[in-house]
Amino acid sequence: MIIFFTVFAGISLLTRLALLVKAAHDVTWTLSLVAAFAWGVLFDLGAAAFASLPLVLLLTFLPADWFSRRWQRALAHVFGFGLIYLLLFGLVSEWTFWDEFGVRFNFIAVDYLVYTTEVIGNIRESYNLPLILGGVFTGAAGLHFLVWRSGLLTRWFAAPAESFKQRLRAGAPWFLGALIFGAVLDDDWMPGFNNNFNRELGKNGLWSLFSAFKDNALAYEQFYSTLPLDEAFATVRREIARDASVTMTADPRDTLHLVRHEGPELRPNVIQITVESLSADFLSIFNRASNLTPNLAEIAASSLVFDNFYATGTRTDRGMEALTLAVPPTPGRSLVKRPRNEHMFTLGSVFRAKGYDTAFIYGGFGYFDNMNYFFGNNGYRVIDRTGVPKEDITFANVWGVCDEDLFRWTLREADASAASGKPFHYFVMTTSNHRPYTFPEGRIDLPSKISGRAGAVKYTDYAIGKFIKDASTKPWFKNTVFVIVADHCASSAGKTALPVQNYHIPLIIYAPGGQIAPGHIKTLASQVDYPPTLLGLLNWNYASRFFGRDIRTTDPKAARILVGTYQKLGLLKDDDFLVLTPVRRQNQYLYSYTNYTLTDEPLEPPLQAEAIGYYQAASFLFQQQLYRELSPAELARYAAPAENDKAAPR
Repeated sequence: MIIFFTVFAGISLLTRLALLVKAAHDVTWTLSLVAAFAWGVLFDLGAAAFASLPLVLLLTFLPADWFSRRWQRALAHVFGFGLIYLLLFGLVSEWTFWDEFGVRFNFIAVDYLVYTTEVIGNIRESYNLPLILGGVFTGAAGLHFLVWRSGLLTRWFAAPAESFKQRLRAGAPWFLGALIFGAVLDDDWMPGFNNNFNRELGKNGLWSLFSAFKDNALAYEQFYSTLPLDEAFATVRREIARDASVTMTADPRDTLHLVRHEGPELRPNVIQITVESLSADFLSIFNRASNLTPNLAEIAASSLVFDNFYATGTRTDRGMEALTLAVPPTPGRSLVKRPRNEHMFTLGSVFRAKGYDTAFIYGGFGYFDNMNYFFGNNGYRVIDRTGVPKEDITFANVWGVCDEDLFRWTLREADASAASGKPFHYFVMTTSNHRPYTFPEGRIDLPSKISGRAGAVKYTDYAIGKFIKDASTKPWFKNTVFVIVADHCASSAGKTALPVQNYHIPLIIYAPGGQIAPGHIKTLASQVDYPPTLLGLLNWNYASRFFGRDIRTTDPKAARILVGTYQKLGLLKDDDFLVLTPVRRQNQYLYSYTNYTLTDEPLEPPLQAEAIGYYQAASFLFQQQLYRELSPAELARYAAPAENDKAAPR
């Protein structure tokens, strides 16, 4: 066991040093870095203790004379080599994971273990696997040779055989120690660091992986600060009503409200293009130094552009959650992936209540991230890679078909809906701007794959420009509103626990028929505000459970954004940023929009109440299955004349 612990701890330290080299420009070189390494030793020991459990059991229950024969000792060498190989492979895996996300293994890595087809294919297409695996093999062989030359294995094999009782007595302390270590040691022990990169270096990848697997769903009431439930809902209802909507229920634990507008409703088709990993910084309208998106710049010139629009999370499923449900990012996994997420109140349910055809159109395999189940069980028709003939795919990688193919499918669906006489609303999800960043050659002036993210962004821009041009030849074009929005940014890593600047995404609404006037909206908003704002632009009257607000009719001084990870939940209002974390911790910062720093400031009770209210109420509604779509009877009731609304409780 001493050999195992030494090798495990040594490779863990080597991993931490390698990541330190990679993050050299991001870490803070102070005593906190020493503290991070000290915490790292503790978590390395905890991970080693847990990882040793199978070995303890094996050595305890093997026959006493197991290592007396040559072939059995050879088998032990093979086992030892395999163990070292896996540990070194973990080092390389952590390096590539850090390269993508800037953190140790976390909740995302758990998801990737579930969806092995896409992930393994993605790795194969992104990296030189023979070179990497060969390098790991060479390193493992060299390290195993050093262990063998040390003579420790030879002395172990030559040790006198022990009886089962002796082995049990020797193994029991290791086994019990590992169990106690695992039961006591907790991620929450680690103190907060001013620089999140320092904190991540203090973790152990294997420990973090299993910790994330264990904690993939977090009960809000157990881990976070709370208010009396009715008080939390009262706060939320007051904030929702800032866009002049009217509460429509006497139940104090519901967000149901009525939205009314003067004048006729608009009934255009709506095609929402949700672009994979499209940071605002990629667009020249936000970053003059970028030349990757000429087509989007041209479209934006004739569109309504939201200058300060933010994603709620860092994953595609989080973006889908906010853009369809308009709910804050509750702790744990996205609602898209949780059980009991059927028949919820969605943007699609509002469109269907108005007689629209709704569809989810995706270029990949929609079982990934539970997309097909979520959309299919919330009223959307589902079209993904499995539902089209092979000849309808001209280019694909493991993640999905090229965006041109996806948009060609969308045109076909739109033609069919228009021919049936029904207006349509489509949620279109792209994949080309995702590693391995491959796309058809000859479309843009950057090569596929080797140009990386830059080439993928420019290709996606090309494909969107071509889609709009092709759509302009259709009879339904002038009666269609095109929405271009991102699911999340390209990078979620930063020096702070919630790097707000890495949540800034574009929202562009283009109406070639003139239904929505071009311009710019500078009010702070996040993805939860998209559904009510879109419906407000269409001048619709409808009953709603959305947590978001129509930001056009909200006082900019009351504007806020809701952002989070699977554990940290944030509310930014003006430049005051409040973050809720387990266990019932709250921190408030002054956020700088120029250098993206967070400076500690005293907690403000109104901001506390607002943040807690949003997240506590959203968690409660989902847990109790109360965030549901409206029945036909309810729809009929809330479609009653406006004068009936005056009697409704507020």
